[in-house]
Order: sequence, then C-alpha cells, then structure tokens
Amino acid sequence: MAVVGWWFEGMGVIGTALTRRRLFEFAMGSAALAAAGCSGDPAPTHVAQREVRTTAGLVRGQIENGIAVFRGIPYAKAPVGLLRFQAPEPYPQWKGVRDAFQFGPQPPQNQPAGEVLEPMGPGDEWLTVNVWSPNTRGHGLPVMVWIYGGAYIHGSSSMPIYNGANLASQGAVVVTLNYRVGVEGFVQIDGAPANRGVLDQISALTWVRDNIAAFGGDPGQVTVFGESAGAGSVVMLLAAPSASGLFHRAAAESVPGVFQTPELAADVSLLIAGALGKLPTVDALGGVAPQALVDVEFGLVRTLATYQRRWGLAQVVSTTPVLPVIDGIVLPETPWQALSRGVSKDIPLLVGTNRDEYALMMPTVGGVRKITPAQAQEALHTLPPIPDGPEAYRAAYPRMSDGMLYQTVCSDYLFRMPSLHTAQAHVAGGGTAYLYEFRYDATPVGAAHSVELPLIFGTAGTSGARFYGSPPSAGALRLGKQMQADWLSFAATGDAGWPAYAAYSQSTRLYDGRSVSVGPFPEQASERIWASASFDPLPLPRV
Repeated sequence: MAVVGWWFEGMGVIGTALTRRRLFEFAMGSAALAAAGCSGDPAPTHVAQREVRTTAGLVRGQIENGIAVFRGIPYAKAPVGLLRFQAPEPYPQWKGVRDAFQFGPQPPQNQPAGEVLEPMGPGDEWLTVNVWSPNTRGHGLPVMVWIYGGAYIHGSSSMPIYNGANLASQGAVVVTLNYRVGVEGFVQIDGAPANRGVLDQISALTWVRDNIAAFGGDPGQVTVFGESAGAGSVVMLLAAPSASGLFHRAAAESVPGVFQTPELAADVSLLIAGALGKLPTVDALGGVAPQALVDVEFGLVRTLATYQRRWGLAQVVSTTPVLPVIDGIVLPETPWQALSRGVSKDIPLLVGTNRDEYALMMPTVGGVRKITPAQAQEALHTLPPIPDGPEAYRAAYPRMSDGMLYQTVCSDYLFRMPSLHTAQAHVAGGGTAYLYEFRYDATPVGAAHSVELPLIFGTAGTSGARFYGSPPSAGALRLGKQMQADWLSFAATGDAGWPAYAAYSQSTRLYDGRSVSVGPFPEQASERIWASASFDPLPLPRV
C-alpha cells in the first residue's frame, strides 16, 4: 500500500504549471497568503496549543511546525453496545475542553505485517477525525478530506503515511478520518444497514460541513480524496443519495471495480457467522467480541483461494471476501450507473491508476514466476468481458510471459479499467473528469498499487522509505512536489491543470520516470478489450 527525472520539459508544460499556480493563489486569496507567511498560528520554537470550538464542544490541539494539529476528535458515538452494527449517531456535547493530542483507536482489524502506527488513544471510540490547519484564525481555505484504503478490511488514519502536515503547509485544511472496516463496517448483517463504513464517512463529512470553518476551512470547498478502497469509497459517495451536497470535488486513486450483490454478501456473512456457531444477525453477533469476528474474517482472507468455486475467481482476485454491497438504499446502483445518469455531474473528478497495479498483490499468488500457464489461461478467460479473452490478451501483449499476462489482466480487472470507466461514466453523464496514470517504476515493486501515496502526502522520506529509500532521490521529491501541486490546485479550483478527459482526445496526465506530460490514455490495448465492461456487482455463482 502503501521516481523521476526533471519533468518541466518544454515551455508548454512550464506555462501550464505557472498558470495553475496563479489559479491556486487566486482561489485562496488572502487566506493563502496568511497561511504562507502571516498565519494567525505562531511558528513557535516551543510547543504551543490552540483551542477551537466545535458543535460538540471545545477541542485543544497543538501547534507543530507552524501547523495546528487536532487528533482524535469524535464525530460519532462509539458503535458498540446497542449501536453495534448500526448507522453512526452524532457525538453528544461535552463540557470543558477536550484534548485532541492523540489519534483515536483504529476500528477492529488485524494489523498488516510491518505496519507501524502513530500513538492512539484507548477505548472503542473508533469514529474520529483529525485536522491539520495552517491558519485556524483565517477563513476560506480549501478542505481536503482523506479516506484511507485497505481492501475494506483494514486501514487507519493514524498511519504515518497519511500525515497531513505537508499538504496543510501549502495552504489547505487537511482532514483524515476513521471508518469501520471488515465485519463491523461492510459485512451484510440482518437487522443492520448495509455499507456501514460508507455511512461513517457520510457522518464524518457532515461533521466537516458543520465544523471546518472553525479551523479556517471553507465548508463550500471540500474535496474528498482516497486510494484503493478509499477511492472506491469516493465513487460510492458520488453515487450515494445521502452524501449529496457534502463535498464539491472528488479525487480517486486506483478505483476498485468490485462490489457484491446482496446474495453473495449474504453468503459471505453466513460463512463468517457460521464459523462461530452464529447466525448473521444483530442479535446473534452483537455480543461477539470484535476481535473474534476479525479472526474469522482474516482466516477467510488467508484461505480465500479455496473458496473460488463457491464465490468465483473475480472475488479471489480482489484479495478480500468483504466488499461493499449494492443494497438499493445506501447504494441504489453501481457508481458507474449513477455517474452515467448524471448523478454528481456538478462535482469535478480527478481519477487515475498506476501502471503496474497488481504487482503489489502478486506475492499472494507466489509472484510472477510461479504463475502456471493454466492459471494465466483461467484468468484471461474468466475476467475480461469478452469470450476470447486469452486470444485477445496474447495478441495485444505477445511478448508477455504467463505471469505478466496474469498480472496485467488482474491489474486491468481490479483497478485500471474501473478507474478509466469511472472517468468515462462521469463525462458521459455531463461531468468533468481529469485522468492520470502513475508510471514511475523506480521502486522495489515498480509503478504498483499505492506507491504514489508517499509522494502525494510528502512522506516519501519517512513512512514511504520502503518505496523511495532514505533519503529519497531528488527525482522522487520533484515528482512528489508536482503531484502535490496538482492535487492542491484541483482542491482549490476544481481544475487539475491539464485538459479534461474527452472521448476523442483521452487526455491523460502521465507521471513518468523522465517527465510529466499529457497524452492519450496509454493502455489502449487493454481499453479495447474492456470496452464493453459494465463492472456489475459480483453475483453468487450457481455451482
């Protein structure tokens, strides 16, 4: 999950970058100038604190390198007891001042090996937000709300890679949030609403709308952005009726194209509950310790390949048994159906993918060299939306090994083509979309899934060192600065700085190892194979 040579080649690119910078500064006005050098927040040589009044009460944060930081502010009640598996409820008011120095506890999950988190508070108040502000005494700053990924089964806003200080230092108010994952957030349970993790995100965005002005942000200029499951969440929020009006721009990095039908979701929940001798109901599971459910869930993750006959190869390729469900209420239809109908057409969209997406997941199947011809043939036959997938892929990529063909078709199926399809659906519905592809491959896993995150957050030299080294190369840092400028420009103006996507031009921002340029969408061969894909929710196979 969570580099490049000099990219300002040619006066056209330089001019575009300078124009975008002027737009950014114009949109931020005097607030941007205050944030840059005249902030109401001091730039102390000692630890200072700052108090802000929210709708629930006063919170006290700290000034860290000139940025006011507030961690672990609850936006909803702890979803335990009678609230277990229910929609989030607003947090009650408190008296006095609440310290906001530590991240809130992460939702129940198993920690990925080697992952290090920032210090977190104890307890079960999982639903919290964190705010980085360059000027709490100003107003009108663009707001960037981050939604983490993690295959819908893990993730936390306390991951160091998501530190919002760097983006905030460039003039935005940055918000990160926790939402329920796994069984707590997404498994279908009788007596509980579906997609509870999405409902959490909507609740957090409601908190942002009602409170962010007190931190210097503009509640009318909110951008949601996320990666992987976070990007899936972004497109779900674009489609969800109950999220309407809560944000004004959206950025989605590596949109996963996988959702479940209620029938498949019910079978997954039946298996999880049955492993504990329970039925998948609120009454039966409400008293089960969260960790017990997590243990069963991750047991399924480890043995997911053995359920291929029961759930299908597409579910196995997704690497998780737990996915959002098209339930008819929170999500009346798939995001692509909603976008193509013009839902959220007034919200500009920045969306893209990484060239080597599935390279990060290949170790789960033993790596490229372990893929057999039979495995490649099955994936090429099953995943593409055409009857002659193996012939089409082998003709399009004649020099690829079986392992690379497997990686390519899985990349296309899970992230690359859904991301492209998201841009196409949004434009078809009357919206504006900016498409990109991340192609920088000087990392141990190439231009794989999630490797862009340290560049966008400016954490390549710390938590991103496993991808970019310590210290990162000058090229990696330059590329990161460019991506940060693009994301900030989009958040401030709704214009990413390159031509919007159109069917005739397919303008795509290419973040490459030698230059940053704009050209046609580079994955033309795969696009032709996937032109008829609808990315319908996964059904329960009839065995």
